[in-house]
Amino acid sequence: MALHFSKEEFSKRKINVLKSMRDQHLDALLMFRQESMYWLTGYDTFGYVFFQTLILDKEGNTILLTRAPDLRQAQNTSNIEDIRIWVDKDGSSPTDDLKIILDELSLKGKKIGIEYEAYGLTGRNALRLNNSLENYCNVEDQSELITKLRVIKSQEEIVYVKKAAELADYALDQAWKHTKAGANESKILAEMQKVVLEGGGDYPANEYIIGSGHNALLCRYQAEKRNLSNQDQLSIEWAGTYKHYHSAMFRTILVGKADPKHIKMHEACVEALTNCEKKLIPGNKVGEVFDVHANTFDELGFNKARMNACGYSLGATFSPNWMDWPMLYTGNPYIIKPGNVFFMHMILMDSENQLAMNLGETYLVTENGNERLGKQKIDLVTL
Repeated sequence: MALHFSKEEFSKRKINVLKSMRDQHLDALLMFRQESMYWLTGYDTFGYVFFQTLILDKEGNTILLTRAPDLRQAQNTSNIEDIRIWVDKDGSSPTDDLKIILDELSLKGKKIGIEYEAYGLTGRNALRLNNSLENYCNVEDQSELITKLRVIKSQEEIVYVKKAAELADYALDQAWKHTKAGANESKILAEMQKVVLEGGGDYPANEYIIGSGHNALLCRYQAEKRNLSNQDQLSIEWAGTYKHYHSAMFRTILVGKADPKHIKMHEACVEALTNCEKKLIPGNKVGEVFDVHANTFDELGFNKARMNACGYSLGATFSPNWMDWPMLYTGNPYIIKPGNVFFMHMILMDSENQLAMNLGETYLVTENGNERLGKQKIDLVTL
């Protein structure tokens, strides 16, 4: 059995979930988020793209309802003992199998929390679930119950986060090494991902973002791969990933002579990141961190080039993306706590001049401040 945490760690997590359920007066919780299942039991799969749920009742009973391909997956990667299989066939309805389990647990007429905010629970399956449970029990959206527990990392988790940060640093070394005029973006990506995997890491929860020239202004992965010119800009966002824990970084690397505007944009990014670092401390709200980011850029004349969020929490996440709750945007009331891990990205996209500048780092919030997990320099690099 490939469990990545101690029995004591899993026991603490389950105790905390059951306490949160009692606080919300829940008789059971239906988990559809793969992140919740992995965190609570170790269950590691991408089978959540089909109907799959982990049931936890207030007595502590845990039952997984999934498909046949994930039976051995759950047996080999988790501490779940009771695994039920719904059968693939034309017209199959796994919600009927779920109702049988709920009856076994005497949950008819009881209050059940559901993780509706889950990539594994499609709109169609959510409708089927609601129709099945109508007049059967009282349902309540509890999408953030476990998420709010996961957001504070334990000492065992921090070990993995720091290993992920180390791998991210190695990937940046490869980016600098292979970025030059004539190089193809695919080669740079391949070398970055290679060093993460060779270092014992995993595939990330979403693609690395890479773009040069006009594509350096994009904040999402896309399929075009250019050869770098003698005068170019290359934006890369990536993450080291270890046991599904992520530590992300963001850089814009220049090829050839630096444009003076690029230099000013980088100076602004460094100033904004430094100011955000000072605000990312226990007791402050994450929305206040964004406000510092926005005010810094606005005062420097980059209002039209900045984003409306400047980061998000990181942890153990699964496809389609590594972004976790909460996000750093204005007005977000979440109070920063020790054990939080945040990726803060300073992004400037100057559409008028077709110039990009990005600088992003991952931070662990400590008792008195924060620790930047990446050890690489944040200077502007021109190759």
